[in-house]
Amino acid sequence: MNDSFSQLVNSAASILVVLPNKPSFDTTAAGLSLYLSLREIKETMIYCASQMTVGVNRLIGVNKISGEIGNKNLTIKFKGYEASNIEKVSYDIEDGEFKLTIVPKTGFVSPQKDQMELSFSGVSSDLVILVGGLDESDFPILSREELAGAKVAHVGARTLNLTRDVMSFAAQGSGVSEVATNLIKENNLSLDADVATNLVMGIEEGSSNFASGEVTPDTFETFVFLLRNGGQRPPRVKLSPMNFPPGAIPIQPFSSPKPVRQAASSQPEPIAEEIEAKEELVENPPNDWLQPKVFKGTSIS
Repeated sequence: MNDSFSQLVNSAASILVVLPNKPSFDTTAAGLSLYLSLREIKETMIYCASQMTVGVNRLIGVNKISGEIGNKNLTIKFKGYEASNIEKVSYDIEDGEFKLTIVPKTGFVSPQKDQMELSFSGVSSDLVILVGGLDESDFPILSREELAGAKVAHVGARTLNLTRDVMSFAAQGSGVSEVATNLIKENNLSLDADVATNLVMGIEEGSSNFASGEVTPDTFETFVFLLRNGGQRPPRVKLSPMNFPPGAIPIQPFSSPKPVRQAASSQPEPIAEEIEAKEELVENPPNDWLQPKVFKGTSIS
């Protein structure tokens, strides 16, 4: 499998990495990592039909994900410029460089720089790598005519259901990022700190912080491998009252309730009655207590 993936990459002139519609954080991390790794050796683009959500903004290179596809034909358009003002258009090759010249008619000015718009159309990629997804509905781009002759490969944690021929590199794992890590590692593709950091975050999200039932000892070994290759774990945000909207939670700590004094019982307790009786006896003793005492002895016969 690994040799086949290497052969696909080495034989390709241009590679297109495609994310499914509404990709998860794990899938986005895996796709970005493959893109960053492959672009070191091949012309590579990454595409997703869905708009990226705020949740994936912490991934490195997320701004490289394009919602428009096309890298084959260059179109130059002059916005707001009347085409009838142009006399002729010519081109030259000077020192191996292409030069386009636009000559306006007499009495008219040439198009200005701020009127020029550049755009691309058509797809020249001869290798398409699908990342994640479940079936063909996740990758509507496959129906485009420009990709009819391209080779298609798939990287994911489960097999993709396609009617089109696809070379599958799906494997068991806690998520797509774990599978992508092993693919990069085993094919000796570029793995710098940015790629490793994306995959670290992807594995944590894909495995539900290692609580998923798909986690195996291999998952932890893969995670350690990424950390040793420069992967960084983002700092955890410590929750405080400032993380919530005003009024959502009380800022002042709850005060302990004051102890409630119980009303004195109208009936004195038995012990209290006994103490009061003894005190009264001491203060007002009987008269015979104060008289001298005469003791009489018994005779011994």
